[in-house]
Amino acid sequence: MKCLLALALGSLLASAASAAELRVYTAKKIITMEPALAEATAVAVADGRIVSVGSLQSLQPWLEGREVSIDRSLQDKVLVPGFIDPHVHPSLPAVLTQFPFLAPDDWVLPTGVFPGATTPRAYEARLKELVAAHDNPAVPFIAWGYHPLWHGQVYRPQLNEWFPDTPVMLWHRSFHELIGNDAALAMLGITEADTTGIHESDWANGHFWENGLKAIVPRLPFLFEPARFGAGMGNFLELAHLGGVTTVLDMGVGVFGNPGQEIALIRQVTEGRQAPLRIILTPIITDFLARGKSPEQALAEIEQWQAQNSHRVRVENHFKLMLDGAIFSGLAQMGPPGYIDGHQGLWMAPLPVTTAWARFFWQRGYQLHAHTNGDASAAAFIDMLRTLQAEQPRLDHRFTLEHFAYSTEDQSRQLQALGALVSANPYYHYLLSDLYSELWLGEDRGGQMVRLGSLERLGVPFALHSDSPMAPLRPLTLAANASNRVTINGRRTGAAERISLQAALRAITIDAAWIVGWEDEIGSIRAGKRADFTVLEADPYEVGVAGLKDIGIWGTVFEGKPYPLAP
Repeated sequence: MKCLLALALGSLLASAASAAELRVYTAKKIITMEPALAEATAVAVADGRIVSVGSLQSLQPWLEGREVSIDRSLQDKVLVPGFIDPHVHPSLPAVLTQFPFLAPDDWVLPTGVFPGATTPRAYEARLKELVAAHDNPAVPFIAWGYHPLWHGQVYRPQLNEWFPDTPVMLWHRSFHELIGNDAALAMLGITEADTTGIHESDWANGHFWENGLKAIVPRLPFLFEPARFGAGMGNFLELAHLGGVTTVLDMGVGVFGNPGQEIALIRQVTEGRQAPLRIILTPIITDFLARGKSPEQALAEIEQWQAQNSHRVRVENHFKLMLDGAIFSGLAQMGPPGYIDGHQGLWMAPLPVTTAWARFFWQRGYQLHAHTNGDASAAAFIDMLRTLQAEQPRLDHRFTLEHFAYSTEDQSRQLQALGALVSANPYYHYLLSDLYSELWLGEDRGGQMVRLGSLERLGVPFALHSDSPMAPLRPLTLAANASNRVTINGRRTGAAERISLQAALRAITIDAAWIVGWEDEIGSIRAGKRADFTVLEADPYEVGVAGLKDIGIWGTVFEGKPYPLAP
């Protein structure tokens, strides 16, 4: 009986599919990322999915006897699978784009163009201009992007001298640190007593980092006022669209301490705008630890979030661990010989605690992701994976090392042997390699940051991510970073760690889909998958790696519907 019902249901579904209007997009070239049919010139879609790929001639059997529309609006464009960014933080741009950016690197945002400041004098001058323009006395002035290696020592005493009466806060380029002057701390009602027992804080300097942020962030409720957050979330959605991104994997819902509210706001804005983007949200260990939850309580909460999944915003079986501190803060755990100046990295939680949480979710079939920056942290990641595999082997675990700032060739081989995946941020090499080589790591290690060439040679699957806003939400820029390895100062370092053009394109399409766990749905253009395409003005194979970042993006097709950037 069940077999007959299944056959009947299949027949009904097939009939519905055959009756659905068929839309055929023609293009100058379609890059499918499917080796068996690598290129095409036409793709047919119906009900949000791909029906057939090939040429108008090869599609003819599908067109006969159906309602068909031939869309030639993309005739002179190049279609690729919808770009995927497997590590973003939607709430970070939603919060940070409420304020001006002032970082070492240039930023072009929906809210304006923000040139970088690379010297202390330039930073001071621009900061004073921005503070003078601040016109909302209800909230402190906040600017994101400060970094002492470029901007000098700008902490509470210096801010008090420059701005004795205006509440001013600097959000570090890492996002993992905040600095405030007297006026800002007073406005937020923060006293020295509030920092008691918080090791990652320096009251005298008004400096709070990593776990120390829990003394500050709860005092910033205005960040999540619906109008402010909604506008900021709109900025994130626009940034994704500008970059040709159709799917993102968030890597840490709850970083602000109220995950339920955060998820609801993200869903409200994304679904309300019918954005051409799907967002998969990932619970994070530090949120639950900060709220005093056990793994069992965390799982129950996650299952409640999953029950509220909508079309565009979902919580699935991903769980994020946090190993070492932020690379931008110099808090990555580096193995011998450590940092040149002798400072130490930071473990975000004791490793036995992190391993216990990893074990709990591993045993329940979750895909684990671990924020891992330094080579000592990579060693901890590898040990953790070995332990979990020894206790309960899993053939397709997809345990993913996130960021991959610095590692060794031996660790690449160990990752390959253990079946690990890597989601890497190649922008680290672009922005940090030169200064870190000089001041913190030495040229031999700094020049080899984000060693993706090693992974390509060994066949370890990897994807490229922005960790938005740690890097621009532009996959083609990330692909250019990884394949050219040119620093912000124009230096070419770590030539052996460059990746091929094909690997770079895979890392923002099908290999990123593998890390997200949606390879059956997205990441390539083939019959049966969702009709997500990024529409390019030029062919990546014609411009080569040198021209990747300059390719124009016309817009996207999301589940069969076109979304041009220009009206």
